[in-house]
Amino acid sequence: METASTVDQTTRTQRRRAVVASVVGTTIEWYDFFLYGTTAALIFPRVFFPHSDQNTAILESFATLFVGFAARPVGAAVFGHFGDRIGRKATLISTLVLMGVATMLIGAVPGYATIGLAAPVLLVVLRVLQGIGVGGEWGGSVLLAMEWGAKKRRGLMASWPQMGVPIGLVLSTGAVQLFSATTGGAFETWGWRIPFLASFVLILIGLYVRLRVLESPDFREVKQARAVVKMPVWRALRDHPLEVFTAAFVRLSEQAPFYLFVTFVLTYGTVELQMPRGQILNYTLIAAAIGLISIPFFGHLSDWLGRKWVYGAGIVLTALFAFPYFALLDTRIPALVLLGIVVSLIVHDIQYGPQAALIAEAFGTNVRYSGAGLGYQLASVIAGGPAPLIAAALLTSTGSSTSISWYIVGCCVLAFGALLLMPGPAIGRVASSGPLGPSA
Repeated sequence: METASTVDQTTRTQRRRAVVASVVGTTIEWYDFFLYGTTAALIFPRVFFPHSDQNTAILESFATLFVGFAARPVGAAVFGHFGDRIGRKATLISTLVLMGVATMLIGAVPGYATIGLAAPVLLVVLRVLQGIGVGGEWGGSVLLAMEWGAKKRRGLMASWPQMGVPIGLVLSTGAVQLFSATTGGAFETWGWRIPFLASFVLILIGLYVRLRVLESPDFREVKQARAVVKMPVWRALRDHPLEVFTAAFVRLSEQAPFYLFVTFVLTYGTVELQMPRGQILNYTLIAAAIGLISIPFFGHLSDWLGRKWVYGAGIVLTALFAFPYFALLDTRIPALVLLGIVVSLIVHDIQYGPQAALIAEAFGTNVRYSGAGLGYQLASVIAGGPAPLIAAALLTSTGSSTSISWYIVGCCVLAFGALLLMPGPAIGRVASSGPLGPSA
């Protein structure tokens, strides 16, 4: 017979496992995703677009980066449906395998010199699969951790899966640094492939961890109440359109600048400023490592001060830092460049820490995977995906980083407006029954 202490111990154990499973899973997903972004900035222009001039090749490479972002809402819709229908755990195993296999295959794609136009075509196809995988990953990882957590600590609990971003960034950047140093001149021919192929090991680790965690208690309650929605994606769009679209636009100030701070900066620093590639990568590693502390801190702070207050402060600070950021980079002084990169990711983390709970809490439990995932991933189309492409085009056309700073400010203005319009939490609510309501 189970005692209260036994039940409490089981809950604590599963809560820890849910956090670990979410962090490990998102780390692997974001390692794969950031690895592509880093190589798209440094390697792919020459490997897959060798017949274009430098600026055009960079734009073409960032265009392949964008298609992965464009595919993320598709992944959110597909896996959101199954996450709200069959559960968080099983769906997350599928997203992990899809993302990992696509990343491994990218490491095996021959270059343009070997198979011609088929090379960038294959790259785009695999990038789409990457985008679908990561599009379905975020919602489930956040919900698995948040729904196992205590209701008063959901900001902190939902921030743990967000840790996959800095950890994945550290691992992917570190892998590029490591194999760039060990393979030397061969890095641009075959050395860059090793970090992609190494995803196989990460997949095995992720599967082991995720198979040991139980389904979230919130979703079990929905099943027991026979409140599982037949078409959760449609219900989320029909019943919560404001929540979905404000979730997407509130991320403009976080996601668009972030991909400038971690992806475009590699091109800007090495091509425009003529700084050593290793130096920029090292600075990014340091800044990402700070996120291991700052992301859960700001998530926890939102439990005390409120999600919107913390998030709003992050928006304002990002806008204020848009011009100083490039001013610091343009000095080419190592200490000031490092300061610019570090501060850029801290103002990002002020938003990213509370962001998961802010978005997920806006939806009832039985459409939460679909609604939160769609809102979150739609931002990929309007923010993260086009950001490096827009920045590269602005720099090419104006010859100045000032236009990019104004672009960041514009994103912050739109995001602040969306934050003001965003509805309050819907924790505890479920979608009502109806023609497309709970299943029998």
